Amino acid sequence: MEKPLIIGVAGGSGSGKTTVIHHIVEHVGKENLSLIAHDAYYRDLKHLSFEERTKQNFDHPASLETELLIRHIKALSTGYRVDCPIYDFNNHIRKEETLTITPKKIILVDGILIFYEKELRKLMNIKLFVDTDDDVRLLRRLKRDICERGRSIEGVLDQYERFVRPMHLEFVEPTKRYADIIIPHGGENQIALQMVNALIFEKIRN
Repeated sequence: MEKPLIIGVAGGSGSGKTTVIHHIVEHVGKENLSLIAHDAYYRDLKHLSFEERTKQNFDHPASLETELLIRHIKALSTGYRVDCPIYDFNNHIRKEETLTITPKKIILVDGILIFYEKELRKLMNIKLFVDTDDDVRLLRRLKRDICERGRSIEGVLDQYERFVRPMHLEFVEPTKRYADIIIPHGGENQIALQMVNALIFEKIRN
């Protein structure tokens, strides 16, 4: 099997990574691409009570089973399908079922911390960092966590102040230096997205 092109899309929580990913999927075709989200690999916390789970720092690299993600990307790169975990964000546990991902020409990896781990970073052919102002990211996170994950405004803001912001400054923001392309303003930056398109096609041709 021909070695796939591995693209990493990083950036802070609420930066607009999803919009950039949708653009790439639309551009290269869903049939040519395997999508893996790093946040599907949060460690299973079934052994803790729900109250204890809600107090965990989910923005620290240790909260993710990155070693399993690395094994899965390596397996996909050599032509094997993998069973990706499915995470229940409302209850902070992994679901019993898994998602089977098959090898494709392009592997797209998404997550706020994917450039932090050197072994994971080295697997990537293209590294994109979506860079958006803090106030915009906070508003997007509020909307997502309240509407999609059943959180309260107070809970989201408390988590942001205690964990999200300090972890972003310590672990996420510094990884910007590893990016091949930095995309300011996320999915609204059409010029940057055109650069991404050109880079993907150049890598595919080579």
